Amino acid sequence: MLAVQNLSVNYRGIEALSAVTLTLQAGEWVGLIGPNGAGKSTLVKAILGLMPYQGKILLNGTSLKRQRRQVAYVPQRSQIDWDYPITAWNVVMMAQTRSLGWGRSPDIKTKKLVSAALDRVEMLSLKHRPIGQLSGGQQQRIFLARALAQQPNLFLLDEPFSGIDKKTEAMMLSIFADLSQQGKTLLVCSHEWGEALNRYHRLLLLNRRVLANDTPQAVMTMENIQQAYGENIQAALHHQNVIPFVC
Repeated sequence: MLAVQNLSVNYRGIEALSAVTLTLQAGEWVGLIGPNGAGKSTLVKAILGLMPYQGKILLNGTSLKRQRRQVAYVPQRSQIDWDYPITAWNVVMMAQTRSLGWGRSPDIKTKKLVSAALDRVEMLSLKHRPIGQLSGGQQQRIFLARALAQQPNLFLLDEPFSGIDKKTEAMMLSIFADLSQQGKTLLVCSHEWGEALNRYHRLLLLNRRVLANDTPQAVMTMENIQQAYGENIQAALHHQNVIPFVC
């Protein structure tokens, strides 16, 4: 499905990513983990073509740059301007802007698609609400609905579970499981540790390069965590308040 080959990113003279190679198959639900500054968001943005990189990024054997419509992105909530005057409906409608063309009114089919996406995240009744007036969980639902309305094959999600309520988290997990069963591929940047990692088919442990790529139990060993977090391991364990898997 997605192949990243020998990808490197240099940002202002600093090597943010070094020779990253990975493959994601159709239907896989993969967690991308690592310490702050490890390059998780950088990797996602490079895949999206939002920053220059060296290497290759292929989707089904073809350059992803030619297929960006097949990739949906749910950014971190901290990256969104929640004061921007736009309604929930119009945020989700943005997923169809490229198909419609600028300045064209959506047809009935497009409106039904957007309505279905909002309904799937239980936000259709609040479609006219400005996004700044929504709760954190509701805001995250809206951006997930926008991704769903795009109807992509690859979902890139940056900290989707951050700052949301349990109901929204359960709903999102259910949707992610459905997408996986439909053959969609999900790459999720996450700071979660412990049992929450068992939801993923596979984990990628990153710290500027791929340190481990396997099942959650195989990746979350003390040896791998020490390699990723170095001297900060005790602080990381204390902050997460969990004990890693030990194989």
